[in-house]
Amino acid sequence: MNDGLQRKLDTLPDGPGVYLWKDAAGAILYVGKAANLRTRVRSYFANDANLESPTHHLLVERIADVETIVVPNEAQSLLLENNLIKEYQPRFNVRLKDDKSYPSIVVTVNEPFPRVLVTRRRDIAGARYFGPYTDVGEMRRTLNLVRRMFTVRSCSDDLPATQRERPCLDYHIGRCKAPCVRWQDAPDYSAMITEVLDFLEGRTVDLKARIRGLMQAASEREDFERARDFRDAIKWLDQVEGPLAVDAVGTGDADVLGYARDGDDAVAVLFRVRDGRVISRDHRFFENVADETDSAVLSAVLVRWYLLAEGKAKRIVLPFVPADMDAVVELLPGHRIAIPQRGLAARWSELAEQNARHLLESLRLETFESDERAEDPVYALGRELGLTVVPRVFICVDISTNQGRDTVGSLVTFDGGRPKKAEYRKFRIKGIAQQDDYAAIHEVVTRYFRRRIDESKPLPDLVVIDGGKGQLSAALDAMTAVGVPDLPLISLAKRDEEIYFPGQSEPLRLPRRSPALRLLQRARDEAHRFGVAYNRKRRTERTITSALLNIPGIGANRRTVLLQAFGSLAAVRTASIADVAALPGFSEKMATRLLDYLKEH
Repeated sequence: MNDGLQRKLDTLPDGPGVYLWKDAAGAILYVGKAANLRTRVRSYFANDANLESPTHHLLVERIADVETIVVPNEAQSLLLENNLIKEYQPRFNVRLKDDKSYPSIVVTVNEPFPRVLVTRRRDIAGARYFGPYTDVGEMRRTLNLVRRMFTVRSCSDDLPATQRERPCLDYHIGRCKAPCVRWQDAPDYSAMITEVLDFLEGRTVDLKARIRGLMQAASEREDFERARDFRDAIKWLDQVEGPLAVDAVGTGDADVLGYARDGDDAVAVLFRVRDGRVISRDHRFFENVADETDSAVLSAVLVRWYLLAEGKAKRIVLPFVPADMDAVVELLPGHRIAIPQRGLAARWSELAEQNARHLLESLRLETFESDERAEDPVYALGRELGLTVVPRVFICVDISTNQGRDTVGSLVTFDGGRPKKAEYRKFRIKGIAQQDDYAAIHEVVTRYFRRRIDESKPLPDLVVIDGGKGQLSAALDAMTAVGVPDLPLISLAKRDEEIYFPGQSEPLRLPRRSPALRLLQRARDEAHRFGVAYNRKRRTERTITSALLNIPGIGANRRTVLLQAFGSLAAVRTASIADVAALPGFSEKMATRLLDYLKEH
């Protein structure tokens, strides 16, 4: 800790506020809130810091400065924290993920003559958004119904500032009433937009009656195509009212929040219940939550998302108590927060949670597949490990043993993210190394690099060892002994998929969906498969050899022939005299003697 930071820690205020951790370059690392700035900020350097997560240690190691902002109360600190996080996007904060992968329907209600559009971004000030839609087909069907039922303009003209001389084709086919030539005024157009919003929100009682009247009128004037559009709209509204309308969350309206998390990611789902039925479902995806409690993440959901939502109900149903509950209540004046344990509201809360778990699974899968398509995992591996050279060629070493017998080493090579089987190597471990995993690693690494150097062959860009700190240390000693200590070296511990580096006590933990981690796992699993296959072969050879050693007339050559022909001692026992006699170096008499001996023993 530098002197300037120490002085700031000594003069921290006691009241509520927000603190900003900065690195040596002045970049914001983390924004946090505190009921007592002095206590909270100084706690980062307390003696029990070793109980914190590796991410906490990484943050503390980079801290070079702190800035504090005093506010009147905790509610204000929540709001200010949210604004600063949106402004700076700090690396160590929980982040609201941009859901641009999924489209939404937007109604530009801020315009005199609003439009209905599809967007993957939410950057139109004052607009109303519906979605995002994970089912793009459903979204397009909804949009088509809007455009067939209502005469919403499809042009991008700046109305009423600009005016056309004559209307476009939409007017002539009955899809627009031409506000662009002043044939429809703003109040009439605004009343139609109100119906569009009711339609998208599922407020269907009055709307369905009106649409039935329009359908009847279109049928009477024999405009059957228009009548069909109104019929389809009624069917869609009936579907919206489906089975969810049979229950109610108590009485009146409610907003029900569901929540699910897995590792570094979380999903919040919002059910808007009006008049006892769900009229819409919305969700948001949060990341970088691994080191936060569920209550802290739920508090972030409320402040960074729900607080900004339009049309909030007076009753809010939550799955559990969020952090800073008193401050959250203060930010939602006039609203009642419920955390039901039983009854109808609890069942709705459980339904929202089920939706959250389903969305988390599907969103993570899609995000991972998108990341894999967008980025070469080899480059991702180099970036995640902080390598100066892209690990286009790397090796992975594994040891396979059978209770200290038949111990073998396996080494696989990956080139450009793909296995290069011509460069696979297997090693028969001898001596004391058969009972010592570390010694076996040392032997494999030594033999591999010594031969590469003697044959003047290129060295890999990265060495991966299957194991933890002990295996890593043994590999480093071997590489130092043969003269290649500067090659990048890591180990991958199978239990928690932790990545260890030489000279660093804390491991690196990559997200489970990381393309880099997936590539390392694939190499590790391939090295294990290759080693197990060789270990099994060695065990079979030893079994057959030991069983055949005492048979008169069966020497090394004939044992090899039997092994190649039958593969196992059991297969030799079940073979016929003719099958054995047909092998090179065997006669019918020799085959009979062999099989009789095996039956007796």
